[in-house]
Amino acid sequence: MVGVAFSTAALIIVLSVFNGLEGLLRSLYTSFDPELKIEAAEGKSFEVSDALLTKLKTIEGVEVVTEVIEDYAYIRYRDADVVATIKGVSDNFIDQHRLDDRIVQGELKLKQDGVNFAIIGRGIQYALSVAVEDEMFALQIFYIKDLRRSSLDPSQMYSRKTIRPGGVFSIEKNYDENYVFLPLDFVADLLDYGNKRTALEIKTTNGSNLLAVKERLAETLGDSFKVLTNEEQQKDLYRLLKIEKLFTFLALSLLISVGSINIFFSLMMLAIDKKKDISVLTAIGASENLIRKIFFSEGAIISFIGAGSGLIIGGLICWLQDQFGLVGMGMENAVIPNYPVTMIWTDFALTSLVVVAITFLVSFYPASLASRSYSTQNL
Repeated sequence: MVGVAFSTAALIIVLSVFNGLEGLLRSLYTSFDPELKIEAAEGKSFEVSDALLTKLKTIEGVEVVTEVIEDYAYIRYRDADVVATIKGVSDNFIDQHRLDDRIVQGELKLKQDGVNFAIIGRGIQYALSVAVEDEMFALQIFYIKDLRRSSLDPSQMYSRKTIRPGGVFSIEKNYDENYVFLPLDFVADLLDYGNKRTALEIKTTNGSNLLAVKERLAETLGDSFKVLTNEEQQKDLYRLLKIEKLFTFLALSLLISVGSINIFFSLMMLAIDKKKDISVLTAIGASENLIRKIFFSEGAIISFIGAGSGLIIGGLICWLQDQFGLVGMGMENAVIPNYPVTMIWTDFALTSLVVVAITFLVSFYPASLASRSYSTQNL
């Protein structure tokens, strides 16, 4: 019982931690990624016209359509430099409110009084030692035009523009160290993109069905475009997390099976030891089916008490972790201080189902052995 209880509790705890990590990732990526993203089915960029934007804005469920140009660039500030991803966004990006609670310094602004501003990740701020409040220095953004074109003048190989840092965001290390948000026209001029865009980001109206809006957008745009939900934008990461959860579940289910071997041997010894008792039951009219049920019940009692205790212990530990943070992440710069846990009833149901299946398997042979003893006594 103790072995099954601890194995069951471990399974519940680990599955709840995976659920918590998935929820944490979703919250982080929702802050950065749009609800729906439109990309070209082929190629890196596509032409965007006023007619297309107007058509998209009239679709039911669409609230904001933000134009995006995204590419790599070389960024220099005073004597430091980094290579980062610049993301040019139209002015209505602010209306999507994805970075409202992620600004840790400065303001969430792209333009003010005719002046352009950059919103940089905290990792880039540290790498470049950017002082947001210092108006004396600006970020220098370099974009390589075409390395294949030879020229005696190196300045012809790249374009350069300067912009003041206006705010610093902090979401997650990968984003903080790699992304800079810039005004769309600033990036379009730097990259010489004209009306081309790399993506369109959609914010839906409150209460709208995301999948229904996606279908309407896909139907309007046709096969030349892809419409991706937040989960589809990070499909590789979520798929990896689900695979890890699956294999962890299988590994811990194997651990429960190993713990159940004790039940198997206990029932085997019981079947051998109770031959005389089986004879007595046979003499007073017990059937073969009753003998089998007795041993199945014995295994079920051991497993169910152990599994039930394990479910309660696992749920209690998860609750304590959620309320009081028993186990920390172990990193000073972690997104959250403690391991996140989220209990889902399907995990409890699936774990119970596995225990029932294992109980049936380990009890089958001892019950059959006992029923054979019954047949022998009848002979």
